[in-house]
Amino acid sequence: MAEPVRVERRGAVQWITIDRAERRNAINEQVIAVIARGIAEATADAECRAIVLTGAGDNAFCAGADLQKNVQGGAFSVDFSQPRHYIVDLFKRMQDCRLPIVARVNGHAMAGGFGLLCACDLAVAADDIRIGTPESKIGVTPMMILPLMMRLLPARRLQEMCITGEQFSAAEALEWGVLNYVVPRAELDAKLDWLLSRIVDKSPTAVRLGKQAFNAMRDMGLRESLEYAQAMVPVMSSTEDAREGMASFQEKRKPNWTGR
Repeated sequence: MAEPVRVERRGAVQWITIDRAERRNAINEQVIAVIARGIAEATADAECRAIVLTGAGDNAFCAGADLQKNVQGGAFSVDFSQPRHYIVDLFKRMQDCRLPIVARVNGHAMAGGFGLLCACDLAVAADDIRIGTPESKIGVTPMMILPLMMRLLPARRLQEMCITGEQFSAAEALEWGVLNYVVPRAELDAKLDWLLSRIVDKSPTAVRLGKQAFNAMRDMGLRESLEYAQAMVPVMSSTEDAREGMASFQEKRKPNWTGR
């Protein structure tokens, strides 16, 4: 049986594509496992600079959890012998990943699929996509993805999404800060390539430490984050990339990053 997710390297970028267009790229335990494996492979590869997460086809980025009746690892299946749900494990892995994860939002992002979008670091979307959390229409609330949404959306917009279960436009998602860029569908890949080009030529060490610091500080109070920042400055400045960056600036040449 073919894998439900395609994982492939394109230059310095690891592409992870949910390949279930017939199910609107819905996720289940098997899908999550392959996404997690693709992230782990990229993180372990010193030559990889970024990860793209997307869905197959043009209809859906990800429709959320698979609601197909009795599907293994489906929407609300829980193994109470395990300390964490597999989706929670994936979200934590995405946060801990030292590479930027860019969502290529090629279609609608609903429910858990919207959670996947929120878990990415950056997002580029086609202008005709829709986002939403329709869980209230089937008697539940988007509990598993709520912590991720709370980090991105304005509180009243988030409440509206969760309570009404209605869909919202790409333009609204851009206004709320959920998306970085919204472009006509025909320009989606060109805009994504442009964004990736601005990532892969930067210091891998600076990107790695920067993402770690961003996620750490976001969970701290102001005083804690200032102390953390103060402690991180000498760490950053002692790296090979920092020394190379300063040397290349002074010598007016392109830096040669080592990622160390």
